[in-house]
Amino acid sequence: MRGLIVTADDFGLSEAVNEAVERAHRDGILTAASLMVAGPAAADAVRRAKAMPSLAVGLHLVVIEGPAMLHQTIAPAGEFPSEQLRLGVNYFFRSAVRRQLAAEIRAQFEAFAATGLPLDHANAHKHMHLHPTVGRLMIDIGREFGLRAVRVPAEPVGGGIGLRALHAWTRLLRHQAHQVGLATNDHCFGIRWTGAMTADRLVRLVGSLPDGVSEVYLHPAAWREERLGALMPNYAHEAELAALLDPAVREALATHDVRLLPGFGALTSCLARPPIAQ
Repeated sequence: MRGLIVTADDFGLSEAVNEAVERAHRDGILTAASLMVAGPAAADAVRRAKAMPSLAVGLHLVVIEGPAMLHQTIAPAGEFPSEQLRLGVNYFFRSAVRRQLAAEIRAQFEAFAATGLPLDHANAHKHMHLHPTVGRLMIDIGREFGLRAVRVPAEPVGGGIGLRALHAWTRLLRHQAHQVGLATNDHCFGIRWTGAMTADRLVRLVGSLPDGVSEVYLHPAAWREERLGALMPNYAHEAELAALLDPAVREALATHDVRLLPGFGALTSCLARPPIAQ
């Protein structure tokens, strides 16, 4: 069986993103979205999600380069910095920073719970849940709020040594999740083509999906906004929305007998099968 979850990240970051999520779910192949609960347009995202109960919504945990729920030293003025190496070292080695990190993660899960939306999954902005401290806290705290599934950004091995090393590193997160009974996707696509997932690439991807459950994540937007341009200057947001709406992609799903799955909830309720060995 080959199943596919199609997810939009950064839901709640802007109204342009929210509009794209709504259009891609209603008229395209989008099945899930990951919500930035402290995003400037989070309230608009929640309103739209409640009008689309078939859209699976999870938490897009932000602990780097984005809005925070709490004003702490790790997120001055309510914004996390973008220095990944410095943050990663501090999260791992400094106990005071870890306490602040745990408080922020809890605040984000609490904010998601307050929306009243079912929690479909969790992942982290910039894949920061691959950091062992962030991943463990996300899983442990998330389980208190009903977390049952986690994205593992394990793109099938290919490309240079960096991508191969990343794929190997994802085994730790998968182990952390499976150790406590959380479900995970088998494969993930979007790393090599992040911000550039065109319709042609989606069609090719659908035709070559491996066995098991794959997730493809995108960053669609209905129009270009200043904040999006500043954060992701090289992303083709509108082209990714067009890809999600392209009839050729849906035709490819039917041609190659790929089952479009309604979010990560399918992993815990619809698919009684062991995960694909990594």
